[in-house]
Amino acid sequence: MPFDAGKITFNSYNNANQKITINMRLIPAVLVGIFLGGCQITAKQESTDDSFLAAQYIDECDIAPDVSDLAFACENDSEGTRPVIHPVTELDELITSATNQEPELIVHEDLWQQIRAGLTMEVPDNKRVSNQLNWYRKHPHYMQRVNKRAAPFLAHIVNDLEQADMPMEFALLPIVESAFDPFAYSHGRAAGMWQFIPGTGKRFGLKQNWWYDGRRDVMASTEGAIAYLKYLHKMFKGDWLHAVAAYNSGEGRVQRAIRKNKKAGKATDFWSLDLPRETRAYVPKLLALSHLLKNHQDMGFDWPKMAIEPITEVVDVGSQIDLAMAADWAGLTVKQLHALNPGFNRWATDPDGPHQLLLPIEKVDAFKVALGDVSDRQKLNWVRHKIKSGDSLLKLAKKYHTSVDVIRQVNELKGNQIIAGKHLMIPVAQQSLDYYALSQDQRTLASQQKKRGSYQLQHEVKRGDTFWDISRAYKVNLRSLAKWNGMAPTDPLRPGQKLVIWVNQVSADQDDNAVMRTLTYTVRSGDSLARIANKFSVKIADIARWNQLDKKKYLQPGQKLKIFVDVTET
Repeated sequence: MPFDAGKITFNSYNNANQKITINMRLIPAVLVGIFLGGCQITAKQESTDDSFLAAQYIDECDIAPDVSDLAFACENDSEGTRPVIHPVTELDELITSATNQEPELIVHEDLWQQIRAGLTMEVPDNKRVSNQLNWYRKHPHYMQRVNKRAAPFLAHIVNDLEQADMPMEFALLPIVESAFDPFAYSHGRAAGMWQFIPGTGKRFGLKQNWWYDGRRDVMASTEGAIAYLKYLHKMFKGDWLHAVAAYNSGEGRVQRAIRKNKKAGKATDFWSLDLPRETRAYVPKLLALSHLLKNHQDMGFDWPKMAIEPITEVVDVGSQIDLAMAADWAGLTVKQLHALNPGFNRWATDPDGPHQLLLPIEKVDAFKVALGDVSDRQKLNWVRHKIKSGDSLLKLAKKYHTSVDVIRQVNELKGNQIIAGKHLMIPVAQQSLDYYALSQDQRTLASQQKKRGSYQLQHEVKRGDTFWDISRAYKVNLRSLAKWNGMAPTDPLRPGQKLVIWVNQVSADQDDNAVMRTLTYTVRSGDSLARIANKFSVKIADIARWNQLDKKKYLQPGQKLKIFVDVTET
């Protein structure tokens, strides 16, 4: 931000979000940021009240929650003292009607009973299963929340499993994987309700690009999960427990464990294999859920009910569509539409498909009527851009939040060359980008803005930066750093990318009563680190650390430095 010696207003998060205006002429530089009050928390203590943003832990749960390092299996089950913030809350009215209505008296009492009738796997009576079973029995509110999240999707999953002649136990697998959270994202880059990592997702047909991630598309990822489980079942010669273990930890790891036991003359059943701790608990979790569902009445466990008929329906829209338009035609908010269709990363569906939307059944007829009255071109907003000198397709794609391929395709361009003075037609979002609150960018922004410590820093990624290097430089936990930015530690970083970093103090010797604010200083001719440090009464080492500087290199005029000052002493 350029220097401006005027006035600036910022929010004081330590005083009920009070807005404060400071006359900047009373201090020597512009304040350009704020730092939220709070405390930094370790990975083991992190709250799970925003579970769709990242993988998290909970400290009170030592049995169920460590699947894929997700805490969805325990999610602060303290009798509802902490509200669970989740996209599914956007669908409360729809879900309530599905989970509270009187079940139809056809074949089965409700959908869970239909699943119960299809359970076939033998559940052994051993400590590993009983430990998980006891956890689920002690946390009945967890199943209530899972039921709520599953409501828009479970009937479709059950139907797909039946069509594929799969064990009905796999209708319970999304509970183990993600607590039926299609926005779940783990530290290992596993995404979606079925927790596919990128490579495995691509192997089983899940498209992933700038516009769309099939791993989060519930319908597509269910098909992918069924295909993967069938593949594993065949690989392990019909042993479903081996297949489930391999789904969690990879087929290579389970194969190596089997070979190792064979070589040692040991049994090769799942219970005898030397597998990672997570996988050793993963299969018992599934079997414990199966046993609980099958015997919940005898155990006095209040398993929730769900309408047997689906409450959502897939509608083919035929071409790319702005999600704000689609939501309006369906009588939904954009958040509600996106919560049902979490595979779409941006403000519109993927230009190249899929072109299907999952909608509440009672909204489908009106939506189809509205859809029938418009052409494919009317499903998007357009701007007519006059090409200027210096424009490029990449520059225009960033400006209008679309992709180069879309601009090329719409304007029938064969290459990337464009001519100044000519015009291009470019599809643009109907609303401002923050209107699409569950898009990938807005979810990341929400994660970054969530209060995680006393001060919020910003780091601009440089070529060669890694999460490890940055976490060491700022002395923060690596997984926490990734989670603050809605990422996994193994995600690639891009030069120029802005990362949010939360710390409890910006210098080791800051007074507890200091009022710390951040300013951006523009380096002038003749400036040095020593001169700037003296000017603002801070340490050279701190300036270097805040800005990732090499103290041996000279500063350049015009270079921007972020500096933290105590405004009570400046």
